[in-house]
Amino acid sequence: MDIRKAVITAAAPDQHTLPLQRLVDRQGQDKTALQLIVEEVTGAGIEELCLVIRPGDQVSYEQAAGEHLGMIHFVDQTEPRGYGDALLRARDFVGDDPFLHLVGDHLYLSDSDTCCAKQLIDIAREHACAVSAVQATRENKLPDFGAVGGSHVARHTDLYEVTRVIEKPTPTQAEQELIIAGLRAGYYLCFFGMHVLTPFVMETLEHLQSETVGHESTPAALSSRGANRSITLSDALSVLAQRQKYLATELKGTRYNIGAQYGLLIAQLALSLTGRDRDHILTELVELLAMRNNRA
Repeated sequence: MDIRKAVITAAAPDQHTLPLQRLVDRQGQDKTALQLIVEEVTGAGIEELCLVIRPGDQVSYEQAAGEHLGMIHFVDQTEPRGYGDALLRARDFVGDDPFLHLVGDHLYLSDSDTCCAKQLIDIAREHACAVSAVQATRENKLPDFGAVGGSHVARHTDLYEVTRVIEKPTPTQAEQELIIAGLRAGYYLCFFGMHVLTPFVMETLEHLQSETVGHESTPAALSSRGANRSITLSDALSVLAQRQKYLATELKGTRYNIGAQYGLLIAQLALSLTGRDRDHILTELVELLAMRNNRA
């Protein structure tokens, strides 16, 4: 399974400016979030990248890409028709190849010398199937993520055979349908914002998008999709789980959703506290807290 292409979606109306934000990386270098995301995929051996954006954003993204601009193909999502449609805009770019997919509003910090994207690609190559990265997530954050249910793969602590996918489940749904043995109470396996996907996923998204309202060709697989909302990647992954081998894995790393409230701040702190300037940042934080306490 040779994975040389990646697709990053960054066209959502409320998220399209997030990859343009600036942070300081672990080495103390000022970079855009887009540069950090592209470095993540190039560190995994990706050679070509498709960036799905809103019309009119390309110039800003070209400036934000820095030295990585030459490897990026830009595709517009001309209408805000949802996540699944955004991913489908990269259909021609992907062709018949498996590909790495990341969302444009997440940053990733590996706990090892191997970046998160390469960890995921290595697992996909080993098992020759689609694999989604997941992270144990508190139930109060379920409204922000898609989540999976399934069972452990034998002799693999952090690898799961996926049988169920629900987009932004309620706590009740999660408790009834997404329990995984060994996961602590109140936690569920939610998407990490990083997947290795096969052409079947694109074919399924294409099929789902072409369905007429009321057409229920796969009612069990599509039970999580309401008739009045746009298709999501979770819709296609729900079908995938019923048709092909599909795994989820916990990586040695952490995702940071920079689109969440204080998300950019938390991501910056995580970068700083695991980087070159850790001691300086800790000193600044201690002084800030002491000053606030003295004023209280």
